Amino acid sequence: MGNVVDTLEYVKELRAAGVPEQQAEAQAKALSKAVSENVVTKEHFDLTLEKVNHRIGTLEEKVNHRIDTLEEKFNHRIEQLEYRLTIRMGGMIAAAIAALAAIMRLH
Repeated sequence: MGNVVDTLEYVKELRAAGVPEQQAEAQAKALSKAVSENVVTKEHFDLTLEKVNHRIGTLEEKVNHRIDTLEEKFNHRIEQLEYRLTIRMGGMIAAAIAALAAIMRLH
């Protein structure tokens, strides 16, 4: 990666401020190294962003699959409950008819 800091210009500024040349060059080199080590390149950023987007896509697929699975289980459970309620309701109607028939025979 190229220098983030224009070391030549930095040295010139330090020299103009009265800093000895050797010290100005050492400071410029140290500053350039410190800044360069902490700067993210566009390529590195793009690669990292691509990895993050891929990971998000993978997680999204897993979440969607899990939601689909839970929805299927939920729908199956509702169908089971509907069936049980239908059976109970039928039993209650049959019992009510039998009770009504028994009452009618008594009269």
